[in-house]
Amino acid sequence: MNEEKTLFQKIADREIPANFEHEDNLCFAIRDIQPQAPVHVLIVPKKPIPRVGEASTEDQSLLGHLMLVAGQIAKNLELEAGFRIIINNGPHGGEAVPHLHVHLLGGRQMAWPPG
Repeated sequence: MNEEKTLFQKIADREIPANFEHEDNLCFAIRDIQPQAPVHVLIVPKKPIPRVGEASTEDQSLLGHLMLVAGQIAKNLELEAGFRIIINNGPHGGEAVPHLHVHLLGGRQMAWPPG
């Protein structure tokens, strides 16, 4: 069974150009093309997990790695005043691409509740 690659798999495979904020053997980070804050970075695992609700215990270290990378990017982008990390899950959760990714938002005051 040959499944269609996700947008993020195509970016990771360099089939779609992107400016990378970060890349290592487990993930990459790019700016969101529809930013919701002055800083809006997506941290994407190279492993195509459809959504966090479908992650397995085998993905535990990868999920932790995504959080640590988000923190490092926030530091690199001087978001010391604060930032928000979001993971959408499913259509009602705001998921637009069925490939797990972490949104890092900053550069402005965040409101609560978020949506």
